[in-house]
Amino acid sequence: MNAFYRTAALVATLLLAGCSHSNQNAGSHPQAWLQPGTRVTLPPPGITPAVSSQQLLTGSFNGQTQSLLVMLNADAHKVTLAGLSSVGIRLFLATYDDTGIHTEQSIVVPQLPPASQVLADVMLSHWPLSAWQPQLPKGWTLTDMGDRRELRNASGKLVTEIVYLQRKGKREPISIEQHVFKYHITIQYLGD
Repeated sequence: MNAFYRTAALVATLLLAGCSHSNQNAGSHPQAWLQPGTRVTLPPPGITPAVSSQQLLTGSFNGQTQSLLVMLNADAHKVTLAGLSSVGIRLFLATYDDTGIHTEQSIVVPQLPPASQVLADVMLSHWPLSAWQPQLPKGWTLTDMGDRRELRNASGKLVTEIVYLQRKGKREPISIEQHVFKYHITIQYLGD
């Protein structure tokens, strides 16, 4: 696995169509890349309180910008991500539960990252620090500082930075900057 998988998490989190492999990681503990050569096992899928949102994700990487509509639903038992085209056609559906990651893709999109990469950014943004701390590699830190969350590697280098905004009384991510793989994602909430 190379840096493509993480850089394509731009497309993944944007397109969340990284869900191109059916039943990927089913029955196992899904892993994702944090930086080249460093993987992390995702936290368990459950989150409380539940998260439900419709989002327009726009990301940029190497001067390219792409957008996608995404529906995110997560509760105490599972995470479901659905990606929709601009006219509302479902492109894919990914579900992460205690049996692993399961995906359905309506339209084949070549060279997209695995669903675990997509889920890593989503979960890094939404899951509490306490869910991530035991999963991080030795020496890595994840800290909240006001309206930001920072993931740093064992050398103290900033790997991922997430910016939040208070929305409807909840702290919601509005941007993800991945410094190692050099992509940026902005999140706009829809349907309010």
